[in-house]
Amino acid sequence: MRRSVSALVHGLLVITSLITAVPFMWMILTAFKTYEESIHIPMIILPSSWKLDNFTEVLAKFPFGHFYINTFLMMAIVVAGQLVICSLAAYAFARLRFWGRDLIFFLCLSLMMVPGQIFLIPRYGLMVKWGLADTITALWLPRLFSVFGVFMLRQFFASLPRELDEAAKIDGCSYGGIYGRILLPLIKPGLVSLGILIALDSWKDLMWPLIVNTEMKKQTLSAGLAYLIGEHTTIYPLVMAGGIMAVAPMLVLFFIFQRYFIEGIALSGIK
Repeated sequence: MRRSVSALVHGLLVITSLITAVPFMWMILTAFKTYEESIHIPMIILPSSWKLDNFTEVLAKFPFGHFYINTFLMMAIVVAGQLVICSLAAYAFARLRFWGRDLIFFLCLSLMMVPGQIFLIPRYGLMVKWGLADTITALWLPRLFSVFGVFMLRQFFASLPRELDEAAKIDGCSYGGIYGRILLPLIKPGLVSLGILIALDSWKDLMWPLIVNTEMKKQTLSAGLAYLIGEHTTIYPLVMAGGIMAVAPMLVLFFIFQRYFIEGIALSGIK
């Protein structure tokens, strides 16, 4: 009975994995097709020739080098900024006692219930008022804080025994020392997991770069892919080729840090 159930579960997982992988595989196949093959009915599954013409054409027509630089720069600053700011806030909410702590934390959590699109217009207004519209700074400045990051790291800090703080205070350690030298190294899986989630979210952000920046060379990869969509005709092989070039770095990042990602998500769920 158990073997039958196990075989059924594994069969469903295999089918689900195949369904999930089909769009990605179709993107790869389409990237090597000609335009005629991509719109042919009935569908042509395999391209007639495996050439890199679509990739070279995308690189020649669009400044993908600027897209990569802008995206990596934005992602690095956002990840570093959020890890520092969110971990400091999480440490304060989890380990320090001050008036109104729980109320402030509740108000912060309430922001997660508000759709993020509501904040787009106020953010854009601030960027224009500060003279930062259509700049690289506007891509990362509004993203330096995350309520989700504070909540996630607070769970990690709260799970650590308070005896660590008391022992450090007896040895003369300050609050900054307790945060940086004692507790922060113990929540490394949470920091890595949050860093990966922040990187993924920053990498795939489309709406904000399109709103705040208009110059093509100041766009990110996700927003740059929008330029591949024609007003009257869309060359699908070019779009798929650009999509592969945009998603490849994130796949490499995930496979490198997948152990920390899975461990961090599992631990945060348990805590």
